[in-house]
Amino acid sequence: MVKENGPVIGIIPARGGSKRIYKKNIIPFADGTPMICRTIKAALESGVIDTVLVSTDDEEIAEISRKAGAEVPFLRTSAKDDFAPVSEATLSALNEYEQLTGKTFNTVIQLMANCPLRNSQDIKDQYLDFLKKPSLSSISSFKFGWMNPWWSHKINEEGIAKAVFPKSIRFKRSQDLETLFCPTGATWISDTKHLRKFKSFYTPRYRFFPISWQSAIDIDDLEDLEMAEAIWHIQQTKK
Repeated sequence: MVKENGPVIGIIPARGGSKRIYKKNIIPFADGTPMICRTIKAALESGVIDTVLVSTDDEEIAEISRKAGAEVPFLRTSAKDDFAPVSEATLSALNEYEQLTGKTFNTVIQLMANCPLRNSQDIKDQYLDFLKKPSLSSISSFKFGWMNPWWSHKINEEGIAKAVFPKSIRFKRSQDLETLFCPTGATWISDTKHLRKFKSFYTPRYRFFPISWQSAIDIDDLEDLEMAEAIWHIQQTKK
């Protein structure tokens, strides 16, 4: 167990009320296990997290999570609708767990259950990077590739397209465009003091930690799920 900035709590927010994919967090993933179990396993095997806590309002998710090795001593009673920020649920779970157990944590690592391809090494690498570099928080990200946002367009009601960044379209070659990064829900890290102060991982001094686009996949709909499962199968053939 890495202890440079411990103790560390890993919190996995997992609401039961997913609309685009029913009970998304516990649907069987490619290997047949409930999807949240992959995140629990990665957290437990990372070697940097002392306590893995699942924050859920759903008893079925809670029971599956307990069997997978996570702690679920209570069901979420706040920040459980479609409008509450995930960081609010994480902070609420942190406060309730500390009050319940009397334990305190220096660092919180938020891990979204719908990022099943993020693994234990991804978590460990980002945590060690967080310790080395002066920042208030660290957010996992991936580098944009062929889906380059510099080429973004809006389409109006008449079907006419308009470039969001017209200068990038007309005057720059693709190799001359500035590299952009997109946040992913895989792994977000903050010391607890600053998470409480800013109530967000987007602190005044946050950093992005790049991971592979495969590890970064967030599953929001069935197309995301199909792509993640296809990548998982490819990864198995390379082992």
